[in-house]
Amino acid sequence: MSVILFVDGENFKKRIKDVLSIEGVIKEKERDNLDWVRFDFNGLFNQVLQGIEINNKIFYSAKIKEHPATLEKSKILIQRSRSLKSHLESESQKLEVVMAGSVRGHSKEEIMECKKCHFIEKKTVTIFKEKGVDVRIAVDMVSMVCDNLLETAVLASSDSDLQPAIKELRKRGKKIIYVGFENDPNKGISFTSNRTVLIRNSEIVAHYQKTLV
Repeated sequence: MSVILFVDGENFKKRIKDVLSIEGVIKEKERDNLDWVRFDFNGLFNQVLQGIEINNKIFYSAKIKEHPATLEKSKILIQRSRSLKSHLESESQKLEVVMAGSVRGHSKEEIMECKKCHFIEKKTVTIFKEKGVDVRIAVDMVSMVCDNLLETAVLASSDSDLQPAIKELRKRGKKIIYVGFENDPNKGISFTSNRTVLIRNSEIVAHYQKTLV
């Protein structure tokens, strides 16, 4: 049976952006325009998981859905998603990509207030949210255990919604290794897992700045 790395792509990318922002590598306004092709995901996992023989690395990514209110932004996000998929599947990265769930745009009204001029304005903004990736990861982990294909799950996600799946694997005698971030680990997942590996901020920075071959 196998040792498989399950990467919650949207969750993992958000944590990386948080670290790069905290460390001053990127500015807050650059978060949405991060060039993921520059990031060495495989190199990072190989470094932090030294001594753990991984049989397969699976990166779960959400499908981008076009939103009528922001068609141009939707198209840009779709193109970036395709570039990331090609990068992850390249010879240097060697990750299996599973498209699961979706990223949809949701319109909502925000109140904009100018305290100096006492002017209040309602503005409609579109926020893109990911749904369904955690469900696919949970289903895959449990089904692989049932099919005797998984002995140890290495979980790179800090999504608490995965707790039931983690407990189910433990109940069936399987091991869970939680891969989190030193600046903001999920204590609940860490407590439930057999082992915790925390990624240092310096490791994130190093694998974003390095030149890929």
